[in-house]
Amino acid sequence: MPGPRTIEIPEAVLLSAQSLDDLEDWLATHDPEFLTQMRRIRRDEDLTGQGKDLTEILKRWPTKS
Repeated sequence: MPGPRTIEIPEAVLLSAQSLDDLEDWLATHDPEFLTQMRRIRRDEDLTGQGKDLTEILKRWPTKS
């Protein structure tokens, strides 16, 4: 897994986030690597009935909350 990265978060996002979950959702939807992985999983696994539990996937994308 790659090391820590710096991501610029717009002030409006920080001010409007109601919780850390909101902020994590925004970060995930703006992370090209995460989006690529989710698209691959959906294409290769979910649509063939070989999907994995979301908790297993999220273990590869740890957060501090």
